[in-house]
Amino acid sequence: LRVKVFSVSCCRGPARPEIPQLLILETEVGANPVQVEVGEFDEAIEVVEDVVAENPCLNHHCKKGKVCEVDESNTPMCVCQDPSTCPVAEGEFEHVCGTDNKTYDTSCHFFATKCTLEGTKKGHKLHLDYIGPCKYLEPCMDNELNEFPLRMRDWLKNVLVTLYERDEDNNLLTEKQKLRVKKIYENEKRLQAGDHSLDLLAHDFEKNYNMYIFPVHWQFGQLDQHPVDGYLTHTELAPLRAPLIPMEHCTTRFFEQCDADNDKYIALEEWATCFGIKEQDVDKDLII
Repeated sequence: LRVKVFSVSCCRGPARPEIPQLLILETEVGANPVQVEVGEFDEAIEVVEDVVAENPCLNHHCKKGKVCEVDESNTPMCVCQDPSTCPVAEGEFEHVCGTDNKTYDTSCHFFATKCTLEGTKKGHKLHLDYIGPCKYLEPCMDNELNEFPLRMRDWLKNVLVTLYERDEDNNLLTEKQKLRVKKIYENEKRLQAGDHSLDLLAHDFEKNYNMYIFPVHWQFGQLDQHPVDGYLTHTELAPLRAPLIPMEHCTTRFFEQCDADNDKYIALEEWATCFGIKEQDVDKDLII
């Protein structure tokens, strides 16, 4: 596994911070690059292989927060990991904040704790909220909420362009994705990445609307992975929202607003509407 690291400007403030260093995981064509390591958030996935090895646990994979043990009949099973067995954090950058507003030493400690609460109301509501220690987040005002998609749209477009420029080994984007991004990349009217005013971002979205349609669809497709069903869950959103929350205090409110029918799932139509994409331009075939 090789990792390429680079940053793409995002977010708010006079001196805009950069989105946490993007991890470009060179695993397979089309893998999701806009995230921290996906494994940090796969709390709903448990894959059990049928192959029996000398050590049954070698091919028995458990979801985050669980470890494999064998019972008296040498049958592998997943049990909750003892948080005290998790590696000690090397620094504050490994801390994570839960939705219970508690700082956990590492994601390992968080998921091990969550596992012990399985089957309880508290455990059902507990999720990894964001990366870093818990801190006070200012309330998101209505005017700030309206500004959020302006920056997010521009950032998604710039991420795709950056991936296109750096895809030397043809493993960051699929061929179909490249064809779409190439049209954006070569368009002379494309607003270059930079520290732009909100007025300019709004003007560019109005004048060059078509350049933003694919990036919005693309990001939805990158997140809709477990399973691929046309809906985003809290867990699927985590790789995108967790790094953003400490810098963009409107992140949580924005994604909550995207769930227009409050069913705890964000459908493609809801996602596109949140980013200002017109109903007639929502196209499942763009998720390639």
